[in-house]
Amino acid sequence: MIKPYKRRVFYYETDKMSIMHHSNYIRIFEESRVDFLQQAGMPFEQIESRGILMPVLNVECEYKRPLRFDEEFEVKMEITKFNGVSLQVSYIVEKCTTGEVCAIGSSSHCFTDEFLKPIRIKHKYPDIYAVFAEN
Repeated sequence: MIKPYKRRVFYYETDKMSIMHHSNYIRIFEESRVDFLQQAGMPFEQIESRGILMPVLNVECEYKRPLRFDEEFEVKMEITKFNGVSLQVSYIVEKCTTGEVCAIGSSSHCFTDEFLKPIRIKHKYPDIYAVFAEN
């Protein structure tokens, strides 16, 4: 079972209003993907060492409530679409103390070789395929 990604808001991530700057939500989406792969036993560096890249095709974020400096939050991540060539991921960012939803978002990715040519991972990389298919 993959656990939500948790951490606190760092000071440098806040703006003059003492809230997390909107651009940092996209970064925590990426952090949660990296954490997901680590928990699933297939760290990013292991995927990339085999010549597979996962560029972002699209990212969206809807802001609901601000996060402030030192507040603990968690990101619940879910793979919503996966076909072996591309995947879509959804994110829900919540305050740990109240459960309030602070942001919701999604990102789309594809699998490519080092020349950014799309690849199908099902047959050539079945272990990597399984990580995404099972989660």
